[in-house]
Amino acid sequence: MSREVRQGKPDDARHSELGRRLVAVQEHIDRVCAEVQRPASGVTLIVVTKTWPEEDIERLVRLGVSDVGENKAQELSAKFDQFATVAPADVALRWHFIGQLQTNKAAIVAQRADVVHCIDRLRLVPALAKGLSGRTRPLDGLVQVSLDPPGTSASHRGGVPADQLDELAAQVQQQQGMTLRGVMGVAPHDGDARPAFARLQEISAHLRETYPHATWISAGMSGDLDAALEFGATHLRVGSAILGQRPLLG
Repeated sequence: MSREVRQGKPDDARHSELGRRLVAVQEHIDRVCAEVQRPASGVTLIVVTKTWPEEDIERLVRLGVSDVGENKAQELSAKFDQFATVAPADVALRWHFIGQLQTNKAAIVAQRADVVHCIDRLRLVPALAKGLSGRTRPLDGLVQVSLDPPGTSASHRGGVPADQLDELAAQVQQQQGMTLRGVMGVAPHDGDARPAFARLQEISAHLRETYPHATWISAGMSGDLDAALEFGATHLRVGSAILGQRPLLG
């Protein structure tokens, strides 16, 4: 997103609240980047808008946000289509899909998202390809890698085992209409996120040996973005720190 928060139209208290939260998160990112001696300009902040109304996306755009994230195909589709009817002509909003994706809904996502962060199995690639016709530019894709501790019987946070990364990355790279951009990971629920993100950084370095252009590391959320930045995250997925606690669903 833009490094400066635009004032936009101060339409309501929610607009002002989001502006304050956004500035605080950006300043925090700048401070951590300075501490770990990396340029903050190399970090993309994705505001995770899942469960929040389309009106909040409009407010965020007026505040200078250029990247938003959704984790359900139906919600992405509805918000994308609704926003398209009200978006100013000069707004280029990038839509990121960050949730675990079912193959029968992959085409819907591929038709609308600019980036898919959660490619975690081989059969998801051709499923995404079904939605690529009519796109004017390639769909950016990241391979989601499991960061669960070794010996865990099942992945609780999603992702392909690291030893299957090369096969899946090759599938994404070879798919016409898609561009392999890098890796994504979610730290385990409990404990220090630093070892998980250190491992993801190593996995990213391994991937770049074969695909030098696949430089993106999508890692870090509101609660662990410091650790993610320490270990090279280029894309942060931040929701509650900017939008607040999600509304309870009835």
